[in-house]
Amino acid sequence: MILIADSGSSKTDWRGIDRDGNVSQFRGVGFNPYYQTPEEMATELNDEFLLKLKEEVVAIYYYGAGCSTPENKKGVATALGNLFGNATIKIDHDLLAAARATCGHEEGIACILGTGSNSCDYNGEKIIDSRPSPGFILGDEGGGTYIGKKFLQDFIHDEMPDVLKREVSERFQLTAQVIQDNVYRKPFPGRYMASFCRFITEHISNPYCYLLYYNAFQDFFKKHVIRYENYHKKKVSFVGSVAFYNSDILRKAAADMQIHVHLVLESPIAGLTLYHKENL
Repeated sequence: MILIADSGSSKTDWRGIDRDGNVSQFRGVGFNPYYQTPEEMATELNDEFLLKLKEEVVAIYYYGAGCSTPENKKGVATALGNLFGNATIKIDHDLLAAARATCGHEEGIACILGTGSNSCDYNGEKIIDSRPSPGFILGDEGGGTYIGKKFLQDFIHDEMPDVLKREVSERFQLTAQVIQDNVYRKPFPGRYMASFCRFITEHISNPYCYLLYYNAFQDFFKKHVIRYENYHKKKVSFVGSVAFYNSDILRKAAADMQIHVHLVLESPIAGLTLYHKENL
């Protein structure tokens, strides 16, 4: 059996393909080697689904957030190797997963809008250019953390509609102190800030919520897409829950900047499964 993983900071989609081509699936917690040690990741990998397969797995193809440097790739490989000692392990960046899932063997610009954000220019075989992605403090324009951070800033400064502030306060028992504790004292502040995107999407008919997404998406296009050569002539595709569940706003923000959006997928895992199944 081979295992395929598409991992973001919040969740990981796993697919197993056995020798007969049968596919099994599982969704687990996310990983990011910028914020977790190999030991911490290895602990999270001790899941029942993976433990059942560990003797059968001969190869792992792992695409993950933060896997852009040799050091981070080594950390993830170490964590996986602790559980799957007999498997050949291949670690790639989640951008390659997005490109293979949305562009296949054609050129295009592949983007990620999930908890974080990223993008690349893909020539049909490999990534030929990419923009800086410095994480949720210095970047992640258009991603869930970026949008959630703006939402929480507006909450603290009383710069959101009163009706929304009352509702979010009651639902989450939210106060400025609670926000600061979660952002500055508890682990995974990015996940915490991004978690408010569900509430924002539920209230998308409110102009304030609509504009949170619209403005964030335009920020993403300005920092990423328009920086690629001949971007206006290329198909621009997206993976990630923020893009998928707000695709109408994403397409509107793109159209207003003369950008053509091709595909918007919640996850690249289905495309990756087909890609590796064809190469068995």
